[in-house]
Amino acid sequence: QVRLVESGGGLVQAGGSLNLGCEASGRTFSNYPMAWFRQAPGKAREYVAGIGRDGTYTVYSDSAKGRFTISRDNVRNTMNLQMNSLTPEDTAVYYCASPRSPSASTRYAGSPHPSAYTYWGPGTQVTVSS
Repeated sequence: QVRLVESGGGLVQAGGSLNLGCEASGRTFSNYPMAWFRQAPGKAREYVAGIGRDGTYTVYSDSAKGRFTISRDNVRNTMNLQMNSLTPEDTAVYYCASPRSPSASTRYAGSPHPSAYTYWGPGTQVTVSS
């Protein structure tokens, strides 16, 4: 059974940083791209960043580019999202996600569409105060 669990959320002031973690279990982690999404109250779930199976290929949303860094550790079966220069607009529940099918390519970071992902963590709340 595939399980994803996020950690590291919390309350931070604008301009601050947080490092989110996602721990995966239940299958061979290194075969799958992974992604971070977020969802603010009353808004649709939004793609933040994705990472290929070996960690060498990453993709970021425009809002994350230059401020967030996605990474993964295929030995520990974990993924991280380092978030810097946070603003109140970054306030949301953050989710890690993984697709059903493995990827043959290391240069594929997954789809930016939530419907492409089968497995989701319960989410971790990030609140940025002004």
